[in-house]
Order: sequence, then C-alpha cells, then structure tokens
Amino acid sequence: MTRPLAIIPVLGVPEIGSGDDVAALLLAALGHFGLEPGDAVVVSSKIVSKALGLNAVGADKSELVLGESVRVVAERAVGDRVTRVVEALAGPVMAAAGIDASNTGPSELLLLLPHDPDACARTLRSDLLSLSGMPPSAPLAVVLSDTAGRPWRAGLTDFALGSAGLQVLLDHRGEVDADGRLMSVTARAVADEIAAAADLVKGKSDGVAAAVVRGLPESWFVSSGEFASGARQLVRTGPGDWFAMGHVESLRAALGVAPGSADSDAVGIRSVGAETFGDRVARVVSLTLFADEDASVDLEIDEDSSATVMLGAADDYALGRLSQRLEIAAASEDLHVTMTGEPNAEHSVTATLSPKP
Repeated sequence: MTRPLAIIPVLGVPEIGSGDDVAALLLAALGHFGLEPGDAVVVSSKIVSKALGLNAVGADKSELVLGESVRVVAERAVGDRVTRVVEALAGPVMAAAGIDASNTGPSELLLLLPHDPDACARTLRSDLLSLSGMPPSAPLAVVLSDTAGRPWRAGLTDFALGSAGLQVLLDHRGEVDADGRLMSVTARAVADEIAAAADLVKGKSDGVAAAVVRGLPESWFVSSGEFASGARQLVRTGPGDWFAMGHVESLRAALGVAPGSADSDAVGIRSVGAETFGDRVARVVSLTLFADEDASVDLEIDEDSSATVMLGAADDYALGRLSQRLEIAAASEDLHVTMTGEPNAEHSVTATLSPKP
C-alpha cells in the first residue's frame, strides 16, 4: 500500500575532521527527531571521506584521477585540463573518479572517495544502532550518497555510493503491472531513489550533509546477516556493460592509443568545445602514424573544408594497413575519407579528409 514519506534534513552537523565520530555527530544534530526503526539515513560521502582523512592537498588532480581509477571510459579536453570519465576504485563509473573540491571545507582539499563505500555504510549503521540503543537486527538503513551525471541525461543527481541494511534493488521481473501484463525487465534501484529524494532537502550549497528518509516499506530493509548486497551491485560493468568505452576512445584504442595513457596525451585529446579543422586533422595524422616509424605523410589543409593527405609506406601491404588506419583515425574525429588516387609504384596513395555532412 502506498504510504507517505517524510524527508528530514539533519541540520547543524559541524565541519568534519579526520577521526571524528560521524555517528555521534549525526545523532546529536538530529536532536529530538532521533532515529526510529524503519529510517534510512542518507549521508553525503564527503563527510565519511573527511572522517577517514581521504584528502590530498596540492596534488595534481589528473594524476589522482588515474590513480583512483580501474579504467578510463572517455576523456575530453576542457580548456587547459582533461576531464576523464572512469570506473572508480569506489565502484561507480563517473567523472574524475568522484574526486571533488566542492564543499570540502576552508582548505584547498581534493577529497577522495572511500574504496569500499559499502563497508563504510555498514560501519556507520552499526555505530548508529549502538548509540541509539537499537539491536543489530533493527530495520535501519544507511546510504552513502554522491553526485554524478548520467548518460543521455543533462544535469546531475545523487545516487547510492554505498549502502547497508537495505535492499538496493527491487526485482519486479515475473510480477504483473497495474494492467496485468507480465514485467520482464523492471528492477527498481531504490537505493538510488532514496539518495536522490534525500538530496531534495540536503541541496548542494546549503551545508546539509545528511537526511533521514522515514516511512519506507518494512520489506525494503534487510537483517544484519544480509549485508553482502550493497550499492556496488548497482554498478553495471563487465559483460553487462554495453558502453564500456566511448566510441572515440574505442577507435583510438584500436589503433594502440588507450585513453588515459601518455600516448593519448601526446596524440592530443578531443575537446568538448569548438576546435579548428586543422586541430582535428592533426590528431588524425598522429593516430595514423602512431608507432609506425617507416610511414610518411604529406599534408595540405584547404582552410576548414578539406585536407589532402599523401601516405607513403615501405610496400603495398604496409600502405594498405596505413590506409585503413587513416580511415579509423578519421572516424574518431567524425571526418570522412575519400581515396582520390590509386596506390602507385612509389607505394603511396592520396586521400581527402572532410567534415561529415
């Protein structure tokens, strides 16, 4: 049965420092509201990271991002820096491995995510239960929230980075909908929904680091022996990930230039902003010739409309391989290739690059 929900902001939590008792500070800030069985406590991951001392001062953010990543999914130049979408050691696929400098206090901190946010949620839940005098089996959930963008959607939203005491995914497959139709794919990410709901009262600039969501169905909670299924199970990686790498990065990787590598920096990285035709062609040429010391190229750019490229190689086989590399490299820059001359006795061929219509 549908029931009303209450979302209570936890006001008055002080600035958190390394070693602070987050559970005690949250309960003190809750005051007369206290905690009740059936509550879900949604806590910004930032305050947990601060309490754990997961920060870096004066560090190079690009190096930190790569160090906190399992793999790079996509990368783009943004002004004089590079933004990377990565699979973070914390679990999610997100920009900059979740490393953030906003709402980190008065110092110039770069705050890192905990590598095992589900374990952090379990610890915080245990501490809250103990301080509240509730048994370990009490229906109480803790969700560590963070903020990220989503593919194909503008803007940001909060999601569950870590979770304890909660069914993070409600699988409705095999049930029927309101019209009696069998549901075959529906699985609700309720931990993410709870995190997003809590952010409606937490905000992004109000200094509210936690909220209590009260009135959730009792069946959504799990007992103390069922904590293995935390928020990490919501991360879709491996065989179920249809979009493991951006299309540009996939093409470049096929030519031997992996995203996040020094080679990628050397070749040049596409920008999120407008670029000249010449910049795009230059990257195409660099990708085409990557790790091929015997190849040669003559390039002539006709303003911003086309470029003529003459490729040279040691023999016809190498020339054919080079021509294929040119087409793949051009596709990574959304450019069209037209072969304008047949291979000749000097093992060279001419091609024209132009923007795709």
